[in-house]
Amino acid sequence: MERLQKVIAHSGVASRRKAEKMITDGKVRVNGKVVKELGTKVSSNDDVEVEGVPLTKEVPVYYLLYKPRGVISSVKDDKGRKVVTDFLPEVKERIFPIGRLDYDTSGILLLTNDGELANLLMHPSHEVDKVYIVKTKGIPDSEQLKKMKKGITIDGETFKAVHTKFLSSDVKKNSAIIQVILHEGKNRQIRKMFEGLGYPVDKLKRERYGSLTLQGLNAGDYRPLKPHEVKQLRQVAEENVK
Repeated sequence: MERLQKVIAHSGVASRRKAEKMITDGKVRVNGKVVKELGTKVSSNDDVEVEGVPLTKEVPVYYLLYKPRGVISSVKDDKGRKVVTDFLPEVKERIFPIGRLDYDTSGILLLTNDGELANLLMHPSHEVDKVYIVKTKGIPDSEQLKKMKKGITIDGETFKAVHTKFLSSDVKKNSAIIQVILHEGKNRQIRKMFEGLGYPVDKLKRERYGSLTLQGLNAGDYRPLKPHEVKQLRQVAEENVK
């Protein structure tokens, strides 16, 4: 027997948090009856419907995609632009991205049908290192990079980097390569921080997510996560979510 919201999350229909709201909103039926109690437990013999659609429990799957630039971090786009799931046509499960990378940002993106793990990894308390390589227009100095660690406030919202490291610069092209490590993942966070310092981002790539890297992959390639990688992600997420 498992909690109803956990079963819904594992099916890939929604995150656990969204599944809980669906239950309390009366959108879930068990054996034909509406269930609004979050403590409800069900077994594999129970028939579960979410918004009138029978639930088919999928085996959890986990993938790492090297997302190219110019791709939407979504499963569909109303403007007809390429989305991340277009790169995994052979995957039959209903996978979705964990978090997102901006349209013009490349690098590691995780996809799964495990809503519970996705919810854990996207929780604000989750402190996994997300390592980015940034190419800037202009060359910031070390004092300016320190401001990113202290926090930069833009339109009333504060953005912080865990760590910054100056890697190289090209005086002729007036550009710099900088490593930035984040724990949080606010919308366009790195771009906003550098723009706040006066150094717009030319290129941005996420090259590491926790212990996961892009080794052996080209842009557009993907691979399934290994069991020990999934286990490690789950352990780190559960340790940090309070």
